[in-house]
Amino acid sequence: MNKLLLSCLRATELMEKKLHIKLSFTERLQLKAHKMICKACADYEKQTYLIDSVLSKPPQNGNPSQEEIESLKKVILTKISKD
Repeated sequence: MNKLLLSCLRATELMEKKLHIKLSFTERLQLKAHKMICKACADYEKQTYLIDSVLSKPPQNGNPSQEEIESLKKVILTKISKD
């Protein structure tokens, strides 16, 4: 495979990496090119950001209740199904 085109596996690895550290210029370019031709990976990235944003908010009173967990699941599923 040439240097610009990534496999879906490598693209998802870069998406996960991007959540925690800055990607190099080459990695950003490769990922952008891959997402332009792969709708599944573009959707996966949106879902990853959504889940990360929901899970990064700490529960207000320590441990989340079962109701809070179910509520978070509904929010995630609703937003994912919109795409």
